[in-house]
Amino acid sequence: MYLVRVSGYIPDAVVPNAHFSQLNGMTEEWILERTGIEERRKAQAHENTNSMAVEAVRKGLVDLPFDPAEIGLIVGGTYTPYDTIHTLAHAAQHFLNISDIPVLSVSSACSSFANTLEVVQGYFAMGKAEKALVVLSDNNTRYSDERDKIGGHLWGDGATALFVSKTRVTPNDLEIIDILTGGAGNVGKAPEGVFLRPAHEGFVMQYGKDVFLNACQYMAKVTQDILARNGYTTKQLSYFVPHQANLRITKNVARTLELPDEKALSNIQYLGNTGCAGCAIALYEHWERFQTNDLIAVTVFGGGYSYGSVLMRKV
Repeated sequence: MYLVRVSGYIPDAVVPNAHFSQLNGMTEEWILERTGIEERRKAQAHENTNSMAVEAVRKGLVDLPFDPAEIGLIVGGTYTPYDTIHTLAHAAQHFLNISDIPVLSVSSACSSFANTLEVVQGYFAMGKAEKALVVLSDNNTRYSDERDKIGGHLWGDGATALFVSKTRVTPNDLEIIDILTGGAGNVGKAPEGVFLRPAHEGFVMQYGKDVFLNACQYMAKVTQDILARNGYTTKQLSYFVPHQANLRITKNVARTLELPDEKALSNIQYLGNTGCAGCAIALYEHWERFQTNDLIAVTVFGGGYSYGSVLMRKV
């Protein structure tokens, strides 16, 4: 299985830390020290999860090295849906005008990047598709309360589109070597650590420390596990792309894996936590940086304590 193209969409509106200083008295230095975030992007009133996903797809079609009509599967991932019936995956299908193919959306919070690709892997293995589109989009600011001093300053918005093929298409493809996912919903404060219950309230992060500790533990472990079961060590990693939740988490996991800072790709500093789209946006930003034989691990962790890692190689 090969990742042929990654594209991304980031809203134009920038929200700096100074906004939260004015809103609720949190200092810019306090936010930066604890999260690594300097600014984040915010979708405007005319934008939503579906529209951002469509814009990411539109960008990916430019010079796409295969006919979009060959796409035989569309999988969407989000935990901040604009429409729970006509999902972001259906919006992508409508935009592409491709009929009579499987279209579905999944949610495993911020780890949906890994699970959507795992769904594609399954369809490919069953011979039900040869090429697929994965769309990931989160409109976090629509659900968050900026006055919340615990988590209101964390969130950003963004979307990405991944064009995947069962067989290699171009010399620039990333080979998806393996995907490993799991759930730890029975561990610690998983049910209440961070949650979003639209019928009652928006984002709530009651147990940030528990989320932090489990994220650091499971992200390091799943990365080590996927490397070991494919005969690699952490020293062979060229790049590590962690879930973009908190720069302190990124640095903590990188230290556990004994990776230098320059190997850990991060965009939370200027985008905020863009949910399940964050890691793929980082791949999009650094696509031209990857060289032949580079080994890349993309590792995610989500609320509800789902986690996963995708191991890739530039072939």
